[in-house]
Amino acid sequence: MPPDATEPSVSSPSASSARNRGELRALLGLALPLCIAQAGQSLMGLVDTLIVGRAGTSALAAVGLSHSLFFAVSSFGMGLMMGVDPLVSQAIGARNPVRARSVLWQGVWLSAFVGVVLWAVLISVPSALPWVGVAEEQIVQVRAFLHFRAPSLPLMLIFLTGRAYLQAIGNPRPLVVSTVVANVLNLMMVPLFVFGGSSLPAWAGPLTRVPAMGAAGAALSTLLCTAMEVLIVARAVRGIPIPGTPSLLPVVADQLRAFRVGLPIGLHIAAEVGVFALAGVLAARLGPASVGAHQIAISFASLTFTMALGIGNAGSVRVGWAVGAHDTPQARRSGLMAFATGAVVMALSGLVFAFFPGSLARLAGAPAEVLPLLLPLLMVSAIFQVFDGVQGVGAGVLRGAGETRFTFLANIVGHYAVGLPLTLLLGFGLGMGVLGIWWGLCAGLITVALAVLWRFWRVSAGTLRPLEQ
Repeated sequence: MPPDATEPSVSSPSASSARNRGELRALLGLALPLCIAQAGQSLMGLVDTLIVGRAGTSALAAVGLSHSLFFAVSSFGMGLMMGVDPLVSQAIGARNPVRARSVLWQGVWLSAFVGVVLWAVLISVPSALPWVGVAEEQIVQVRAFLHFRAPSLPLMLIFLTGRAYLQAIGNPRPLVVSTVVANVLNLMMVPLFVFGGSSLPAWAGPLTRVPAMGAAGAALSTLLCTAMEVLIVARAVRGIPIPGTPSLLPVVADQLRAFRVGLPIGLHIAAEVGVFALAGVLAARLGPASVGAHQIAISFASLTFTMALGIGNAGSVRVGWAVGAHDTPQARRSGLMAFATGAVVMALSGLVFAFFPGSLARLAGAPAEVLPLLLPLLMVSAIFQVFDGVQGVGAGVLRGAGETRFTFLANIVGHYAVGLPLTLLLGFGLGMGVLGIWWGLCAGLITVALAVLWRFWRVSAGTLRPLEQ
């Protein structure tokens, strides 16, 4: 439920402490299912990595590079559709559910169009890989992987739009259900598609004739699971009653508004994911072992980062509710509580990376030639967990406030003016290899984290106004 706009913003210290405790409970109540749903999306990628890694270093490198390229292209669309988030949450905060549902429909139309365009872009990317020195053997596998992965783009963007609506109305349960179902299906289908069904017993029937597809099999599994997620979310949204009739047909003005809000988010996420994708390409130039170590480490880091994303999404919703209700003090309280919670949670995950790197490497089934490179990367990841969490949460709370442009600028400066030069210097200039690449990424994340925290502290000290005011 949105916060009460009539709640007093000035009170005694004890009342303020009670209000903060209440804010923490409300934030965690929304963030926990969102973290589960977000982690489920990353878990599918981790499962792909763990299973394909058992098919050999070459297949693992192909999946790592393919995932990097996919998210480098899709990240723009993902961020663009996040422009729906503050519009929906602020409409709910203003007690206007019909408007919130209308924004959802316009987001679906926009998702379908953007997804098809990015699909076309993605399948043309492998043609450019020879220019950056990627071996032909890997390019063939990458092309096969993206052939099945690219069609999931429109579906994924529609799912994200539905997620924005469900989290804004405080009903994240269908997101958890869809994530659990998708992960169970993925866990069953990936081994079958990657290795084929020839080793199955005769009673498996037609499954024994499934051919071994290698890395491409993981992509096909993800496509089918994404379609299942969309169906579950669509059914959940359809069952939610509203007191009125929303606009179902395309409304250009509404789509342009969502586009304007989402464009800086799309650019910011593209900039962030792009630098990590570039790191993957640079690691590929160092050989299959380096890109394999990079892919395993980034898969674990991405999984823990979903906790920050879940907290950031919850913070975005609560800040958006308060802004829609014209309650800036509550928006500030919600945002700062999200920052603090994200930092603590990610610090705990950093301790796991620091104390159990060997266990994580064994869980990943890292080949012998990958292991010496992987362990140092996990230690670097342990260090930047807190800063990665702060910048992830910061993007969410600023989005809820309708403040999206600064996050893009912070990412450009942090990752490309600070992180990338250090990546090239340490990784290649000083010969540190993939470890130097990760230290450069760490420096960029620290810069972005400090910038977004400063920005929210500053803007929330004034008056926050709804985007559609």
